[in-house]
Amino acid sequence: MGRARRSRERVLDQLSELGRRPLGGGPEAAFRDRLRHELLSAQAPDPVRPARHGHRLPARRRLSPFSQLATFALAAVMMVSAFATYQSVPGDTLYPLKRAAESTLVRLSHDDVERAQRELDSAKSRASEVARLLGSSNDGPLVTKTLKDMDESTRSGINRLERVEPRSPKIKRFARDQKNMVEPMLEQLNEVQHDQATGYLDYIQGLEAPG
Repeated sequence: MGRARRSRERVLDQLSELGRRPLGGGPEAAFRDRLRHELLSAQAPDPVRPARHGHRLPARRRLSPFSQLATFALAAVMMVSAFATYQSVPGDTLYPLKRAAESTLVRLSHDDVERAQRELDSAKSRASEVARLLGSSNDGPLVTKTLKDMDESTRSGINRLERVEPRSPKIKRFARDQKNMVEPMLEQLNEVQHDQATGYLDYIQGLEAPG
């Protein structure tokens, strides 16, 4: 596996980690530095391999100061775009890109456990988005749709995880965290949304029951 490919995979892991972080505030400085390093590494060519059979391979050309600056600027733009996309909520211009990135991470999962975890991470993101949408001028249809997406991601992730890890502590931990997130919203929801959230809470409450 080439160096650039390994770097791209590490970048993907970094973005996945970013998606699991709670909304609000920015990523920690150490995380930003690590992601910047991986982005820059992904741009670098593979190191020169040793020559064989007496053939001398051309030396790798050093990047000019302008090329180095352009590479750094590209990495910075990618970082800023990733953070802005991650912070977006339904109705924002970048929100479809955020959802597309989440779907890509789910599809690229190596196994069912990882895929289930990413689906549950998506459900957590939907809950956080609902909390941020409440009280805004566009909270009606967007909240209703986001609650529906949260429910679908939860059921898909739980069903997948129960097939491969039926007694996984991740299930109860997820249910507890979601309950703590969704319950405080009930008083701010309209009748339709309240029914959605109540049905969702009934479902995850069953996941907390002793098995």
